Amino acid sequence: MIGIMLNKREAKEMVYLLKKELEELLSDLKDDQIEPMVKTVLEERYHLLFRLFTLLASPAECTRFCRRKQEYQ
Repeated sequence: MIGIMLNKREAKEMVYLLKKELEELLSDLKDDQIEPMVKTVLEERYHLLFRLFTLLASPAECTRFCRRKQEYQ
């Protein structure tokens, strides 16, 4: 198990970076020109970053990045 300690400012910066990355991944996942194999990798990355995001962000912020089951099946 690996852990990190962040102060409030660092946690805010981490949330900001994760939001930007999640937004970019969502736009890439909606792009029809991206190959299915690449989308699979993007989906795995999205899932990993979203789990990290849920540890740092408020539940209200997390709902913004929740994906519907239909979007990823």
